[in-house]
Amino acid sequence: MDRQEQKKTVRVAAAVIYDGDRYFATQRGYGDWKDFWEFPGGKIEPGETPEEALVREIREELETEISIAGRLAEVEYDYPEFHLSMVCYIARISEGQPVLKEHEAARWLKKEELDEVGWLPADRFVVEMLKLY
Repeated sequence: MDRQEQKKTVRVAAAVIYDGDRYFATQRGYGDWKDFWEFPGGKIEPGETPEEALVREIREELETEISIAGRLAEVEYDYPEFHLSMVCYIARISEGQPVLKEHEAARWLKKEELDEVGWLPADRFVVEMLKLY
C-alpha cells in the first residue's frame, strides 16, 4: 500500500457566501493552517448530507443562517497529512450577521480583491473558478 492510500480522507462542505458582487472569506484561527483564508464550512458528520452539514457549521461558526442556492464545485486535494474531499455551495445569508466564533478575521471580497488574502490550497481552486465568472 502506498502513502496515498494510507491518507485519511476528510469530507467537508464549504459555503461561498455572496452578497451582490462580494464573497465572504474567513481567516483560520487554529491548527496547522492558522492564518490562511478559506470559505467557511466544516466536516460532514456521519448521517448528514453535505447541505445539512454546511447549514449546521455556518450556524455554529458564524451564528448565521444561510440559504443554499446550489452546488458550485467539488475539490479533491492532498494535504501532507490527509486527503480533503470538499463540496462547495453557493449561498446567501438568510438571517443574521456573521459573528466570528472560530476565525481570526473575515472580509467581504470583490472578485478583483480575491488575491489579496492567502488562501488555503484547496480553496484556491474555488477562487480561480470565481474569477472566471
